[in-house]
Amino acid sequence: NRKMNTNVSKQIMERFYCSLDTLVAQKRIRGVNTYCRLYDIDRRNLISNRKDLDRGWFQVSWIQPLVKDFGVSARWLLTGTGKMFAND
Repeated sequence: NRKMNTNVSKQIMERFYCSLDTLVAQKRIRGVNTYCRLYDIDRRNLISNRKDLDRGWFQVSWIQPLVKDFGVSARWLLTGTGKMFAND
C-alpha cells in the first residue's frame, strides 16, 4: 500500500474538507452533494478521497469554488496560515 500524497498535500486536503464542512454548517451551501453537483465534481471520488487521503483522486480544481465563490482564503487553504475566510 504505497503512500500517494505528502503530508503537506494531506494537510491541504484536510483544510479543503474542513472549509466545506464549515460552509455546510453555516448553511451557505446545502451539503457536499450540492457542492459536487454545482461544480461538476465526481461525488464518489470526493467522498472516497475524504475517507482515504492517499487515494490520489483529489483534484486541485475542487478548491477553486471555495476561493472564488465562498471567500475561503487561498493562503489559508494552501499554507494553513491566517483565517479560513479572506474577509475575516
